[in-house]
Amino acid sequence: MAEEALFRVLRDVEAHVGRSGWDQPARLFALVGTALLAASEPAVAEAVAGTPDEDALSAVEQDGFRLGDDIVETFARIAWGPAVAGCALAVERTMVPREVEDDLPADPSAAARVVATHPRRMDLRLVVGVLRDGSHHAVARLANRPEELLSGADMVPGLVGVLAQTLTEQGE
Repeated sequence: MAEEALFRVLRDVEAHVGRSGWDQPARLFALVGTALLAASEPAVAEAVAGTPDEDALSAVEQDGFRLGDDIVETFARIAWGPAVAGCALAVERTMVPREVEDDLPADPSAAARVVATHPRRMDLRLVVGVLRDGSHHAVARLANRPEELLSGADMVPGLVGVLAQTLTEQGE
């Protein structure tokens, strides 16, 4: 059930971020049990008709989040309190097909310039989420196919690992 709840909240986060259009900065969300949130926030309780599903998750955007150049370093400084069941990151990226990747320059700045101007580039919005129980999932939307939402548990394992580290006790 955790996987279904995670997929639903990631789909909602992607739709929320998408309402602001493309070219958005990275956005970070705490994932909290909706029942817990409703019990502590009267406005949430009003918005949730009746008793929320015990597995339901709500996303709480973290204002002021800035993704640094080194994603591992950025997330090494983040830790969540025990009330947070998980976290999600929404980012936009530009990709090129694998055969193009193989020919990119070794210099990261030069590679970024090539990718940004390549005729076969694909712009995508990616929302990745992890839960304390180890569940993880991602959804993605390509700018050139906005009607289609891609989904999978193993889309970005490196990013899943970085996000999961924010949910462990410091020093674990």
